Amino acid sequence: MAAFNDELKTLAQLREAQRGKWDNIDPEHAARMRVQNRFHTGLDIARYTAKIMREDMAAYDADSAQYTQSLGCWHGFIGQQKLISIKKHFGTTKRRYLYLSGWMVAALRSEFGPLPDQSMHEKTSVPALIEELYTFLRQADTWELNHLFRDLEEAKKAGDQAKADELVARIDNHETHVVPIIADIDAGFGNAEATYLLAKKMIEAGACCIQIENQVSDEKQCGHQDGKVTVPHEDFIAKINAVRYAFLELGVEDGVIVARTDSLGAGLTQKIAVTNEPGDLGDQYNSYLDGDEITSAADIDNGDVVIKQNGKLVKVKRLASGLYQFKPGTGEDRVVLDCITSLQNGADLLWIETEKPHVGQIAGMVNRIREVCPDAKLVYNNSPSFNWTLNFRQQVFDAWEAEGRDVSAYDRADLMNAKYDDTELAAQADEWTRNFQRDASREAGIFHHLITLPTYHTAALSTDNLAKGYFGDEGMLAYVAGVQRREIREGIATVKHQDMAGSNIGDDHKEFFHGEAALKAGGKDNTMNQFG
Repeated sequence: MAAFNDELKTLAQLREAQRGKWDNIDPEHAARMRVQNRFHTGLDIARYTAKIMREDMAAYDADSAQYTQSLGCWHGFIGQQKLISIKKHFGTTKRRYLYLSGWMVAALRSEFGPLPDQSMHEKTSVPALIEELYTFLRQADTWELNHLFRDLEEAKKAGDQAKADELVARIDNHETHVVPIIADIDAGFGNAEATYLLAKKMIEAGACCIQIENQVSDEKQCGHQDGKVTVPHEDFIAKINAVRYAFLELGVEDGVIVARTDSLGAGLTQKIAVTNEPGDLGDQYNSYLDGDEITSAADIDNGDVVIKQNGKLVKVKRLASGLYQFKPGTGEDRVVLDCITSLQNGADLLWIETEKPHVGQIAGMVNRIREVCPDAKLVYNNSPSFNWTLNFRQQVFDAWEAEGRDVSAYDRADLMNAKYDDTELAAQADEWTRNFQRDASREAGIFHHLITLPTYHTAALSTDNLAKGYFGDEGMLAYVAGVQRREIREGIATVKHQDMAGSNIGDDHKEFFHGEAALKAGGKDNTMNQFG
């Protein structure tokens, strides 16, 4: 970002060159507006954030404690407040990203209304949300810098040069709220050409990282639902290529591709892979198909499909839907093959959708992948679809039982029961939950931890709490004590909601444009002044 005084000098020279025609333009105001608008296009953002992700990936390779995190956000305001909160509490946004969940786009942003996570929402709603998120993050920059510039004006009026110099330094070293977004393109919303076209829109909106999964586009299911159907590797590689070409066409050479595999929970495939010789990629994929060995043509009924599998003729199991069935118990082997194949064909990061948060299970697969691809790294979904309390209590129960400890006081199937909340087992499970991200990043190759739809749940929970009190006996106290008083005391910027929405920025612009004739909203009668 250019230094404020350098911008001021450049714009002063530019005004002078206009020989009086721009005398109404104040170079200081113009320089201020430039500094407050660092990113002019989504591609500026994509290139900037791609570099950040690449640096973070290298830092993680050197030290697994340097993992990254994100929360899924379904609205620009939610993403903005998340980043403002991070800067307030931690002083930096380093290694904190945003996640754009296809699940939340379907559930909350579709013009059809709430939809299941099955790629039925409008594909354009995905790049639209990316653009919205970055619009709000850029506005957070403008909002924060606007306060610094107002303080700078006051310091200059007071003749406090030391304070003014300090504020200029803070302005010049301002850390943006703009961070990388890992954006979910589902299974590509169609063929490879459709994937390419949508990827371009997402990148142009600002996405530096696109996550794509190996499910069939028209059969796509949420990773935590049943009925998932995968595609042969050749089909998936074509879509990885499509995304890479989109990045390269738009000049985002550092663009990041996350290849997700749903094979651990997918028991079906849409089609048999093309194979030319034993042991090739198609043959490996087909080797997992379930079927019955046959010895003669008499074993083949009308409509049966027969393939050669490990040198033998096999009648593969085909469902009434036309889909083919994988052999039971092959999910982990298929995951490993998927991941190795994706990394060898242009993917940068992996996503393994699992049915529970278990460090040992994840590590077992990653270690196998790293035997072939030593730098393999994961993006992992710390999913709200997991019952984290029950999962970790059961993991502790199993560990204690394996150690020979007495677990007779606990019912493994009922460990979610509140009666166990104050037990030693529950305390140990909470500690394992607290350390899950650290442990998994160290032991299971997880570079990025995300929660897909946390703000879906927080919005519902906070709304329920407010509605219960406000429409009940508490009345207005439910809002005052439960929301506003906490905002004031915890320093939440939205307590001055007019300022957060841009009223002070607008007032300053009115002064730039109209001078002394500006009609401002932030005068003495603005009720926002009650909050200091």
